[in-house]
Amino acid sequence: MNIGPVDSARVPRFAGPATFARLPRLDQVERADVAVVGVPFDAGVSYRPGARFGPAAVREASRLLRPYHPGLDVSPFERAQVVDAGDIAANPFDIGAAIESIEEAAASVPAKLVTIGGDHTIALPLLRVAARKHGPVALLHFDAHLDTWDTYFGAEYTHGTPFRRAVEEGLLDTEAVSHVGIRGPLYGKKDLEDDRRLGFGILTAADVLRRGLDEVIDMLRQRVGDRPLYVSIDIDVLDPAHAPGTGTPEAGGLTSRELLEILRGLAGCDLIGADVVEVAPAYDHAEITSIAASHVAYDLVTLLAMREKQS
Repeated sequence: MNIGPVDSARVPRFAGPATFARLPRLDQVERADVAVVGVPFDAGVSYRPGARFGPAAVREASRLLRPYHPGLDVSPFERAQVVDAGDIAANPFDIGAAIESIEEAAASVPAKLVTIGGDHTIALPLLRVAARKHGPVALLHFDAHLDTWDTYFGAEYTHGTPFRRAVEEGLLDTEAVSHVGIRGPLYGKKDLEDDRRLGFGILTAADVLRRGLDEVIDMLRQRVGDRPLYVSIDIDVLDPAHAPGTGTPEAGGLTSRELLEILRGLAGCDLIGADVVEVAPAYDHAEITSIAASHVAYDLVTLLAMREKQS
């Protein structure tokens, strides 16, 4: 029997420790299939800081999540043992040291991970762990920004560079990498040319609007195929109306409904890990961003739980 969330009929949702979805901690179970882990790190940001407080805010907002997912017709916490594995401590002053410690700690968790950031720098060490287990992986990257820039102020490791570094390190299957939700001004057309050269396909926020969700889901599934898939979600893929609490907001983004429906359309893909990053609660209003991120993480947990049962 899996150990599920605290019973809300016995303990009110606003009481008790704020683990993700009120799930047990890793040290309270004998095994774990899926683990939610926080990485409170934001030394790689280029504009508004504060994502170091994202994991705590998302956990707090997740108190209202319930154990049955009607959209996917599954009770994920019955299908798999899901736990909260706490936070990975990372050096807030040395990005290189932080990346190394995140990689080491993520590799030590005996479960498939849904990681809550933290800024997008953390995707690189997480992809290193994924590639070590599965070889080069397919990537679906949901974001307002490409995050394939080379350097910023001469720094090679920032929240705007993780996927260029991942391609350079051979972590990604470059026949199956895509951005979704890209929008906003760029430094120049060369940004797009460099991104194409790295192998990425792009579905802009406008593409999602014009093509519709069914076509977008079909395109992404064809791109990924049956490859091991990692999903990385910058919460700024959502329009600021749906996610104001983030470091680099851009107008014209996806709705939370669109993002959740696209994720649900990935059911059956070989998802092996995921992250949700860039929640900066200091800029949030009424927990809008944290609530959206908690539901995104819940859908990712559910997709992983469904795969775990099939494997």
